[in-house]
Amino acid sequence: MNPILLEFPSEFETDRLLVRMPHFGDGKAVHEAIMASLTELKPWLPFAHINQSADDVEANIRGAQLKFLKREDLRLLVFLKETGEFIGSTGLHRMDWDVRKFEIGYWQDTRHSGKGYMIEAVKGIEEFAVNELKARRLEIRCDTRNTRSMAIPQRLGYTLEGTLRSDSIDLITEELCDTHIYGKVF
Repeated sequence: MNPILLEFPSEFETDRLLVRMPHFGDGKAVHEAIMASLTELKPWLPFAHINQSADDVEANIRGAQLKFLKREDLRLLVFLKETGEFIGSTGLHRMDWDVRKFEIGYWQDTRHSGKGYMIEAVKGIEEFAVNELKARRLEIRCDTRNTRSMAIPQRLGYTLEGTLRSDSIDLITEELCDTHIYGKVF
């Protein structure tokens, strides 16, 4: 089946969060979160090294919405239900619709760190992927030095399936670094 024909919700809620597809106009809030979190994001994420304006981020958000609708990449934005405040980005990436395999990625506005929001969002994405997309396998990949990112799959019962040695280049030192692959099958 062509994935573009698949029908599933573009949002879901958890206890404290609204997790949804990007909408036109979200770029301003996402840009502000990136700017507030640059120090923490730069070691791990290439986009944190690009000098982006609010318009650049808005253009990226609009492209992400189109990719979501075409079922090419399912970026999801995370908001506090109570206030509507943007707190992070996550989603299902590197999808294989035949296998029903998806990779979960995430980053968080550091002003909201330490409150369990991203674990709650990732758990919600897992449930969404299994219930709505019929996922059979989910993966989370992260740099072996990123202990905060590794804590999420570890807490959610993912299995460390392996380590890709010299798999990527450190974004600051340009040295080779390793990547952990966590997986869960359903």
